[in-house]
Amino acid sequence: MSMILSASVVRVRDGLPLSASTDYEQNMGVQQCRKYFKILAKKLAQLPDRCTLKAGQYNINFISSLGVSYMMLCTENYPSVLAFSFLDELQKEFITTYNMMRTNTAVRPYCFIEFDNFIQRTKQRYNNPRSLSTKINLADMQTEIKLRPPYQISMSELGSANGFAHLPAAEVKGTGKISTAPHQRLEPITLPGIVSFILSLLCGALNLIRGFHAIESLLQNESEDFSYIIAFFLGTAACLYQCYLFVYCTGWRNVKSFLTFGLICLCNMYLYELRNLWQLFFHVTVGAFSALQIRLRQPQGKSPDYNV
Repeated sequence: MSMILSASVVRVRDGLPLSASTDYEQNMGVQQCRKYFKILAKKLAQLPDRCTLKAGQYNINFISSLGVSYMMLCTENYPSVLAFSFLDELQKEFITTYNMMRTNTAVRPYCFIEFDNFIQRTKQRYNNPRSLSTKINLADMQTEIKLRPPYQISMSELGSANGFAHLPAAEVKGTGKISTAPHQRLEPITLPGIVSFILSLLCGALNLIRGFHAIESLLQNESEDFSYIIAFFLGTAACLYQCYLFVYCTGWRNVKSFLTFGLICLCNMYLYELRNLWQLFFHVTVGAFSALQIRLRQPQGKSPDYNV
């Protein structure tokens, strides 16, 4: 039978439990999932704002917004759209009932335990699908999940499940692994992003080739200014660094992208005598296009969107 088993409200900053439903299930599977709850609660600040963990016959789903995470345990065959609609209702009611000041300054676990009454009533409604048909509209949530599906956490990423909150520190790019490093997973690459990446590599290669030609001219005692060589290689480094910023999420990423684009402009201004207007236009335009794509490709889960 598909059903919601339990739910809890946790502060994202430190994993402090604020409220939880009474859990009557005592089998081994549920007990194990409670350990996963504790592990995930300590890592909420490093995870996207909507996630799912498949734990055998059970699923753990949670959403995070405004410093609070709403977690629930359900059977594996419980529909995802109902699960996240349930969490969305908990979120809206909690934000309406309690202000952020109270949640941020709370020091005792389960200091909002009275919220359990609403959790229990909502859980009963969602465990009886017939009562939902005329009370909620799942179309919006279904569309949102389709456009932005929950981040899937694999069991292997949890590390030890023996009660210690341990997650691997290594980050594997492009495989959906949880990271304890400062990097986050970026949104999927789009076609314009791929084009900007290739063009940046092309500009970097062109600058590199011209730089080596300038070195050859200098070695042949021709009237070649050494500063032109530096400008070509700086342009190469700037283009390659734009590719790096597009692929990886780092601190101050947008600022670094803007400064890198500025360096590209300065290098091309200095190389004005060695390039025609079309070449200058091409290099500056590619730099601007790459900076825009870096700006548009944001980390996943950075901007929660639950219409609150």
